[in-house]
Amino acid sequence: MEPEDRIGQALDRGDHAAAATLALTSYGPQIHGYLGVLLGNEALAGDAFSEFCEDLWKGIKGFRRECSFRTWAYRLAYNAAGMVRREAYRRRVRPIYTEEYSALAARLVATTLLHQDPIAESHVARIRATMTPDEQTLLILRVDKGLAWDEIAVVLSEEAATLRKRFERLKKRLLEQARAVGLDAGVDR
Repeated sequence: MEPEDRIGQALDRGDHAAAATLALTSYGPQIHGYLGVLLGNEALAGDAFSEFCEDLWKGIKGFRRECSFRTWAYRLAYNAAGMVRREAYRRRVRPIYTEEYSALAARLVATTLLHQDPIAESHVARIRATMTPDEQTLLILRVDKGLAWDEIAVVLSEEAATLRKRFERLKKRLLEQARAVGLDAGVDR
């Protein structure tokens, strides 16, 4: 059974704790990876992931099912990243709602692969630095996570047609940057 179905069944039963646990175990590692890429800093990604977990835990009762749970989770993560960026100077640590969820979040973070080949990663990091958080989110959600345009539109609060055009421009720009640093091996020209 797919995670969306299991989460939906838990929500149908009114078992919000089980739905949150299923959501975090199903989507937590990919959300943490997304936050790591988006924020470019493990400490900030950890703060954002904690915020995301807390927001998911507290907000799950209000999930209206107007989109997939995964899409809603990415929207929460996107908002958490924005909050952490805005409040980074404070560097306050906020606990996750319960000890149980703190332990679960720590396990999920430990399973996320954030490091790659150091040389290629430095080139990718420089290219990533030229992208806005919205561009990074667009690229990650479409390419890495395979979300549909209407789901990405929910996360970024934009029209799907506009996002498709932005995506095409972004791909062209990134390919030019990759070629400039020699990362285009195997890419059709």
